[in-house]
Amino acid sequence: MKTKYLHTMVRVKDLDASMRFYALLGLKETRRIENEKGRFTLVFMAPEGQEDCPVELTHNWDGDEGLPSDSRHFGHLAYGVENIYDKCAELEAAGVTINRPPRDGRMAFVRSPDNVSIELLQLGPALAPAEPWASRGNVGHW
Repeated sequence: MKTKYLHTMVRVKDLDASMRFYALLGLKETRRIENEKGRFTLVFMAPEGQEDCPVELTHNWDGDEGLPSDSRHFGHLAYGVENIYDKCAELEAAGVTINRPPRDGRMAFVRSPDNVSIELLQLGPALAPAEPWASRGNVGHW
């Protein structure tokens, strides 16, 4: 029996803010399900050309009082990027906190508006350490 990856689901409080965040990572909406009876929306977002590897954003219209405040039980989503320094600079310019800067030219962590930990990994070999990232410390939890 084969196993096939389908998606990773994260609950979101503000669907629009979360979609803007994932769009900054290079993901695009691939599918949407509005469920009137269940009072929820599912939005699937994936990098172009990788539509079979989406993240599912689940938004409950009436709120989600059961959502943990830290979401650390989830772990993280990981995305490879062409230039980790450029991506972190783009995210920071858009107001995203870089929790674990890419000091090593290879790995960084940020958090989504719903506190989901996102790991960014440099595709290919690590970039040479460079400022302003090399001397930055961690901010908050990642």
